[in-house]
Amino acid sequence: MSDNPKALGSTPKKRLKVVLCWHMHQPQYCDLISGEYQLPWTYLHGIKDYVDMAAHIEAVPGARAVVNFAPILLEQIADYAAQIQGFLQNTYAVRDPLLAALVQPVLPVDPSQLLILAKACLRVNEKRVINRFPAYRQLADMAVWITSKPESLVYLNDQFMVDLLVWYHLAWLGETVRREDKRVKELMEKCAGYSLQDRRLLLEIIGELLGGVIGRYAALAKSGQVELSLTPYAHPIVPLLLDLESAREAMPDVPLPHIEQYPGGEERARWHIKKGLETFEHYFGITPQGCWPSEGGVSTAAVKLLGESGFRWVASGGSVMHNSWAHAKIASAAIPNIKHVPQPVPGLNGVGVHHPYRLEALLPKNKVACFFRDDGLSDLIGFTYSDWHADDAVANLIHHLGNISDATSESDSVVSIIMDGENAWEYYPENGYYFLSALYRRLAEHPDIELTTFSACLDDEVTMYQMPELVAGSWVYGSFSTWIGSPDKNRGWGMLSDAKRAFDKVVTSNKLSAGQLARAEQQLAVCEGSDWFWWFGDYNPSDTVSDFERLYRRHLANLYQMLNVDPPEYLSHALSHGGGAPQLGGVMRPGQASP
Repeated sequence: MSDNPKALGSTPKKRLKVVLCWHMHQPQYCDLISGEYQLPWTYLHGIKDYVDMAAHIEAVPGARAVVNFAPILLEQIADYAAQIQGFLQNTYAVRDPLLAALVQPVLPVDPSQLLILAKACLRVNEKRVINRFPAYRQLADMAVWITSKPESLVYLNDQFMVDLLVWYHLAWLGETVRREDKRVKELMEKCAGYSLQDRRLLLEIIGELLGGVIGRYAALAKSGQVELSLTPYAHPIVPLLLDLESAREAMPDVPLPHIEQYPGGEERARWHIKKGLETFEHYFGITPQGCWPSEGGVSTAAVKLLGESGFRWVASGGSVMHNSWAHAKIASAAIPNIKHVPQPVPGLNGVGVHHPYRLEALLPKNKVACFFRDDGLSDLIGFTYSDWHADDAVANLIHHLGNISDATSESDSVVSIIMDGENAWEYYPENGYYFLSALYRRLAEHPDIELTTFSACLDDEVTMYQMPELVAGSWVYGSFSTWIGSPDKNRGWGMLSDAKRAFDKVVTSNKLSAGQLARAEQQLAVCEGSDWFWWFGDYNPSDTVSDFERLYRRHLANLYQMLNVDPPEYLSHALSHGGGAPQLGGVMRPGQASP
């Protein structure tokens, strides 16, 4: 599609507002008792996706975006930066085994430890990353052979493992870093035979990148290119904390855990919001106006709570809006005296996600605006365009935006493209470099498109609809099926509830000092995060399920230890096993269920 004004509709109409909202989050990978990180995904995504996403916006002055951070991720990024700085100043040890191995003068001699390292250095996209670099491909082939024949480990020399570790970290660097940093280019050109000095240099680069992430986004926010928003502290599903029964609004027959409610759920939801705001303000120095609730999980009660906490806007998935309008239409037809659904019915004509809404049940006091994700466009970026030529993909997206503009009679529609800001790019060539560069440039230059932010839309007083009610759900299928309802997920909720009751009992007894209570509260928050429940289930890959269910049980055990209470025996046994092969390894899911 061409970029001429007529392509997006008639001339008198205002430019179509488009909001790109990227959500960045990782759960707590650090064991809060030992201080050691159990999985490396925070720092690896930090040096790849968080730096690249900032660089693409910085490169296009007209670019605008909303970038959402989970506060617990901000803490981990800052901690990694401090670890590396401390190590380079000979003050502290690096508390991540994989990152520490990169710079250890003496590598492990235990074959089992070497096997763990070799396997870890293969955990990256083979097609887009390993195959791209011949030197890494050769090392990876050897590592695959070695891991299939562990007895061969005795023949390994240290240089092989050093080179494999260096290439793994080089491959995880952001594409913008690879293209612009002379030191990285020289390391890649060397190909093999890396020295301890080379490894230390690579760690310095990693430290610089991680140390600059938060500041770069703060600068983008100050310049007006980025609106920063947040998720409640440890990424809990707030509607489920408030009311487990809310899952039945979208899934009436779903089996729930054998507990009536999560104990003290409202208090915990308020804690996550308050702690999240404190953490966000600590790192960015500003108060956010908006919230992407964990996984876009909303309910009327959750939106009310967020509005009372000072947020101007929240966002969720398009399926939530469609479920809500469909339910309102059914209720309107079934009950003669119910207030009629406003006409036209935006939520039922396929265009209704392109407007913000306020909930009638919360007015007039609570005026928080609800924006809804265009699931179709967001999923195109997440799952389809990675195999397209970048220019064709962006042209196709602009074509869809043109159709949306032509189909809407309102002059100030808002198209919300909301998605994971970190996991998709590994499946694109060059970490999405060409796609993201073209996306920002062409959208920013298009005469009929206005790249903007959610708060800017509210400042512009875009047309606001009222929604009679909100059916509780998330951006995934408009329900909470990803986090509750299966045997493994329900068992996980039961284990969490047991731990919360133990927490409440100890707190009530006043046996904890102020410091001990603060540590236990933080540990409880980690256990309440949504990611553990995301991975429980046989449809996910077994290795990843094992990683996350083991870490979940470890976090729960740590909570009991902090409470000085014996942990239950079931924490010694695996909760879920996996065995599936979902699209993109399960790190992302489409917003809409397959027909």
